[in-house]
This record gives sequence, C-alpha cells and structure tokens, in this order.
Amino acid sequence: MGTFFEPLKSVDKYVLIIIGILGSVSLVMLESTVYDGGFVFDRVVIVQAASYILGFLCLVAVLHIDYSAFLGLDKYLYIASIVILLSVYIPGLGQERYGSRAWLNLGITTIQPSEFVKILFIILMASYLSRHREDLKKFRGVMMAGIYALPIIALVLKEDLGSALVYMVTWVFMVFFAGIDYKILLKSIVAVIALIPIVYNLLDGYQKDRIEAFLHPDNLSLPGNYQVWQSKIAIGSGGPLGKGLFHGTQKSLDFIPVQQSDFIFSVVVEELGFVGGALIILLYGGLLFRFTAIIREAVDLYGALIVVGFTAMFLFQIFENIAMTMGLMPVTGITLPFLSGGGTSVIASLISVGVILNVGINSKAIRF
Repeated sequence: MGTFFEPLKSVDKYVLIIIGILGSVSLVMLESTVYDGGFVFDRVVIVQAASYILGFLCLVAVLHIDYSAFLGLDKYLYIASIVILLSVYIPGLGQERYGSRAWLNLGITTIQPSEFVKILFIILMASYLSRHREDLKKFRGVMMAGIYALPIIALVLKEDLGSALVYMVTWVFMVFFAGIDYKILLKSIVAVIALIPIVYNLLDGYQKDRIEAFLHPDNLSLPGNYQVWQSKIAIGSGGPLGKGLFHGTQKSLDFIPVQQSDFIFSVVVEELGFVGGALIILLYGGLLFRFTAIIREAVDLYGALIVVGFTAMFLFQIFENIAMTMGLMPVTGITLPFLSGGGTSVIASLISVGVILNVGINSKAIRF
C-alpha cells in the first residue's frame, strides 16, 4: 500500500491541503442542509464522503501513469468520448433530470457522463493543439480546431447547456494559450458572435427559458428567477459574519433552491457571512495559482496545455456557480467544484487534479 501512495511525496502539497479544506467544508455545509436540531448523517453526506475517498484513490492511481502515455491514443479517446456521451440515450439507462437528459441511472447511484468526458476532451485538445500549433496562425487552422471539438461539444450541448459552456470556455483558453494569432483571434470572435443566433435556435425550450430569465431578472414568473431572488436574499442576510453554522433561516425553510449542489455557496454565505464566502474564494484562488505554477514549469506544450485546460475548466465553473447565486450569470446547473454535493463532480474533479499533479511531477523546466 505504501508503494501505491509513493507518488504523493512528489506532488504540490498545497494543492492537496486546499482540496482537503474544501472537502471538509463541503461535508459540514451539506450536513447543515439536513440539520434539524440534531446531527443527521443524510445520504448526501455519506455519498459525498465516499466520493472523496474514491476520488482520492483515483487521483493517486492517475499519478502512476505518465501523462505522455496518452499521446497517440487520440482516435480511441475520441471514439470513447462520443460513445460515453451517447450512452444517456440508451433506454432504461439514460435519465432526465432538471430538464436535461444527461444522466445514467446505475441503480444504486446516478452519474453524469459529461463530467468524465471533460477529462478526455482536455487531453484530446492538448494533443491536437500541440501537433497543430503552427496552423493556429491561420484562420483555417482555428476553424479546423473548432471542427475537431464540435461533435463532442454539440452532444454535450444537446444534453446540458451548463456543461457545454464549460467545454467551450476550456477550448477557447487552450487555443489562446497554444498561440493563436491576435488577428485570427478577432476574426474568430466575430465568427462566434455570428453563430450565436443559430446556436440559440438549436437550444431546447428549458435552455432558452434560463437565458430569458437571466435577461429579465425582475420577472419572477420566469423559471429560475424566484429561486435566484431567494438565493440573493440568503447571501445578503448573511452580513459580515453570517447567522451561524446550522442556523441559516433561508436554508432551513427551503427557500434556497437546490441548496446541496448548485446553490451551496448561498448556504455558506448565509451561515458564515461575507468573511466565510471570501475565504472560500481565496482558497479557490490559491488552488488556481498553484495550477498556474505547474503550467510555468511544464516540460512540453502538451503538458502545459493539459493543465491550462483543467485550470480554465475549474476557473469557469467556480466563477459561473458563484456568479449564478448572485444573479450575475444565468442559472446553468454548473456545480461548485469540491464544495457542491454530487459524487460524479467530486470524483471527476479529483481525477482532473490527479492529471494536473501528474504533469507537475513529470516536469522540471519549460522547453517549448
């Protein structure tokens, strides 16, 4: 067993410490959502704890595989990504939740395949962009990079708007880091803006409703606006120091929507106040900063792009989720990494960190 955990001696300890703190806060806040005067070890708390244990073991397992081993496996990883995403359409296996058919019902639990495909997508794009770096100096090269990613993103968009946005933002960050020419970047932005009406028309009704609600936040009859309003009340009522752990009223009265996952940050701020919310954001900032250090030390462009992809993924998820609870971004169902309840999110996030740390321990200096 000692040999299995041996790679941990070489990883960035600050990353593990920060994730450990976030995981502890997650368990406490999830317990708070079910607290009724006495401690209740609800299923969501047990699943979260078990997911952290399993996810950590997966993280360590990933450290045993040099990230460069994935080079040359693009065709297989691409096919696997498509097959995994299509699995939600298998009768009796795929499940619809919150208007999205993006889940697999495995009987004892449910999983969201797109969470795990994010990992494959980032590895695929890192491989593609590192091989076609020179092509990005031409508009055609950027378009080809977009076409390469399109089938995966399109399938995710059909299943879940929030997850698709994560994929898109991740793709943009990776292409930018790979060295896209600024003139080409401007042309690409214009092309994306021109495609917005087309993409909007392809969205499902519930996805359009979320965008409509965001554009008209004062109309509480629109889906989601009432819930966001309650979230803002919870955050505002927390004040500087909060109402105290386990004593949130908006939470206890179930005014905060989906409080164990999407709106967990609202629970944190109501009970721990502005100070508690700020500390959570600082922890995320520290985590992302450590990731950027690994990017700077990457031994090759492929490794650097992998970490850039995961850093962008986490950055957008953190920003979108927190901004969503304040009504600053549309409600998309994106969870808060390491804090929101959800086994799929926790395990996929820890595997992602494992890949990042893998690049770190296999890199000594910048050579690209």
